[in-house]
Amino acid sequence: MRKAVSVVFTFEEKIFYVKRQSYLTVFPGYLAFPGGKVDKTDSKEKIDDPHFNKFEGELMHALIREVQEELLIDLRTLPIKRMEELSIAITPEFNPYRFETYFYWVELSEEVPFVCDEGEVASSAWKKGDEVLNDYLAGKHLAVPPTVRILERFAANKFDETSIPLRLPYNPETQVPWIESISGVLQFLPLSHTFPPANRTNCFLVGDTLMDPSPKDEGEYIKLKNSVTPFGFKKILLTHHHPDHHEFAPRLAKDTGCPILLSADSHARIKKKWGEDYFKNLHIIEVKEGDILTDWKDQEVHLMAVPGHDEGQLAPYVKTCEWIIAGDLFQTVGTVTIGGDEGNMAKYFNSLQKIIDLNPLAIIPSHGIAMGGPHKLKMTLKHRRHREEQILKLAKAGNSDEDIFNEIYEGLDEKLKFYAMVTIGKHLDKLKEEGRL
Repeated sequence: MRKAVSVVFTFEEKIFYVKRQSYLTVFPGYLAFPGGKVDKTDSKEKIDDPHFNKFEGELMHALIREVQEELLIDLRTLPIKRMEELSIAITPEFNPYRFETYFYWVELSEEVPFVCDEGEVASSAWKKGDEVLNDYLAGKHLAVPPTVRILERFAANKFDETSIPLRLPYNPETQVPWIESISGVLQFLPLSHTFPPANRTNCFLVGDTLMDPSPKDEGEYIKLKNSVTPFGFKKILLTHHHPDHHEFAPRLAKDTGCPILLSADSHARIKKKWGEDYFKNLHIIEVKEGDILTDWKDQEVHLMAVPGHDEGQLAPYVKTCEWIIAGDLFQTVGTVTIGGDEGNMAKYFNSLQKIIDLNPLAIIPSHGIAMGGPHKLKMTLKHRRHREEQILKLAKAGNSDEDIFNEIYEGLDEKLKFYAMVTIGKHLDKLKEEGRL
């Protein structure tokens, strides 16, 4: 596990924060504090300065370097009144990017007009702690749990307490982990029978609606139920028909007396694949694009049809564009497969473009964490279009599907060949439908 450092600058009641660029690999578009990874080149020698010498040399050298890189200033030259360690945050195991992050509080005697590196920072500001927290609570910022806990502490003006609990509030023996990167959008992370390398399917709770509960087994079901029931919900939405989005959902509906909402297409496909009795004795409500699902911070949550990966897939979103749950249109863990009679490459392209045009503050996948803005979807669509042009050129030259696979998927794990071949087929179908082949 890598070490990282982060610094929380304050001046009187104000706190300095940055918003990360949306194209960054780690926590794109998130509200954060300046900092970054500890490098192997960072010296372990302690710094001969009363503000720094009480901390590990390696961490201080990393902190000074990161502040220099990000804020273009030497930390040692700042008007420091006080410097303390706030806490240590360890990234939960469900995140592929894991760090042990040391947070430091640096109280300044004046408000320094920091100039940020635009390569990493989209925007920055000095604001009162309660104002920054209120912006997060209003859905204007994405933030990881440690950032939120720190904001809560400083918003309460508890500057004299330097130990802040930053671990996620759950018992791994009896509950599943959950986070709230967007205020009011609770993301539970049960283990599920999904497609590797992902091993969890996000289960969301917004307003009175629980979405896609799909734990992998009895034990995980009990943990998920323990986690979600204290929050309360009145209905269950299934975004589409793939099993890693509805396994154990009928049982949860029976145990809680909740109706299940899903599209007509998903309803029909689930009954066809898992039997007419799959939803026996349950209240089923078929929903469609334009329907209002629930409320979020006095805003209506609507449903958007996003076929392509699955014909009946629905995406909950708010029209004020704070967020959309894009489901399996993209992933931050693994890649999306377009296959089966439910998959359509042309519709997939259109659904991606539909969300890109919406330009939401946050786009949330079913596998992985929320992303700031549509950058990831733009790159996904660009990559797919480039791949399609490769396929078109090879097909026109008379190559078989197998030849195309060998040309553009060289080095791919043999276990994934089937899915790659299916994807090639869907691209060829699209090209033929468009008259390009």
